[in-house]
Amino acid sequence: MPRFPGLDFGTTNSTLALAAPGGAPALVPVEADSPTIPSALFFSLEDGGTYFGRAAIFEYVDGAEGRFMRALKSILGTSLMAETTPIGRQRMSFEALIGRFLKHLRGKLEAEAARSEGGPNAVATDRVVLGRPVHFIDDDASADQTAEDQLAAAARAEGFRHIEFQFEPVAAALYYESQIEAEQLALVVDIGGGTSDFSVVRLSPERAKSAAGDRLDDILASTGVHVGGTDFDRVLSLARVMPGLGMGSHTADGKRRMPVWYFNDMATWHRVNTLYTAKILRDIRSLAREAAEPEKLARFEHLLVHRSGHRLAGAVETAKIALSETDATTIRLQELGLLLEAPATRAEFEAASADLVGRIGGAIDDALTTAGVGPQAIETVILTGGGAQVPAVRAAATARFPAARIAQSDAFGSVGLGLAIDAARRFA
Repeated sequence: MPRFPGLDFGTTNSTLALAAPGGAPALVPVEADSPTIPSALFFSLEDGGTYFGRAAIFEYVDGAEGRFMRALKSILGTSLMAETTPIGRQRMSFEALIGRFLKHLRGKLEAEAARSEGGPNAVATDRVVLGRPVHFIDDDASADQTAEDQLAAAARAEGFRHIEFQFEPVAAALYYESQIEAEQLALVVDIGGGTSDFSVVRLSPERAKSAAGDRLDDILASTGVHVGGTDFDRVLSLARVMPGLGMGSHTADGKRRMPVWYFNDMATWHRVNTLYTAKILRDIRSLAREAAEPEKLARFEHLLVHRSGHRLAGAVETAKIALSETDATTIRLQELGLLLEAPATRAEFEAASADLVGRIGGAIDDALTTAGVGPQAIETVILTGGGAQVPAVRAAATARFPAARIAQSDAFGSVGLGLAIDAARRFA
């Protein structure tokens, strides 16, 4: 019996897993021996190569000349998908860029099939269950369906002929279900890089063994909101870093503030690359000539000239992670010609992200309302996704359920593992 793949294409990280019907799922090494790969690409202008994951990040951080792309999942369903972007001497569509990354992962699947003891037919390489958030796009059903269609088209173009989708929080629940011994009502809290999803699901060992298909009767509610880890990066950057680059500062005559949108885009992972144009550079230089504090705009100009925006975003992300463990840290970016240092405290971060946490709490309440159950009915809260490590997010997700068991699932692997379980059920 062949093993079937589940592919979790994430905003920040991606995984690939395999499962046979009735068997335990397992993650496939996707970068050296690692079961996770950052969802990042780097197109080198120095050697013409394309780098993926950690290798892409290394090339970019090391200062190699080229184009760095990350958080491509956040573009699905947006107007950016209709555009092309320059990669060296050519222009590529964002669908093709996503396809390039999926092709890389499919290559890992083919490599797994090649070394399988059962021969190449022991692994199904032409079919896949892809994870998707409950909502790619909030409050726009048409754009949401378009996003799913775009992801399917990108996967189909790279050799996946049979494609199914499963909600990411449901996939995490399926993985957790494979390990329990008694029936329970669970709330899955999946805080990903770009979205947060919540599902109320009936789970049991019997359902894990016998149920097939989409498990619709067991899914009491699935809600989601377009808030994820990268949004927490953005608000931290806007609060602590962008003021040092000119945000909020005035012109020399005191009549105007600097336009906000430049700084908002520089703080947003998937918008950074849109700033690397000759027009934007001219705009910033013009603003600097008018600015009361031109030295701040000079730092912003440096980021544009040296295409250092994602390096700054990475420094902010590192600080965000640190604030999960400590009360204070420093956001720091140092490179030739630039030193940025911005102190940040957990209290400041929580104040800046209060609206995001509130939207997550509201989506949890919506899930309970849709399911027709109160907080007391939830027996287990399953936490997954890197964003669930943020203390304020974790508190918002668990405070409503003081009597519930809190299950910390595999932060980065549980969705992929659950998708593989689902694939084995669907394709066997």
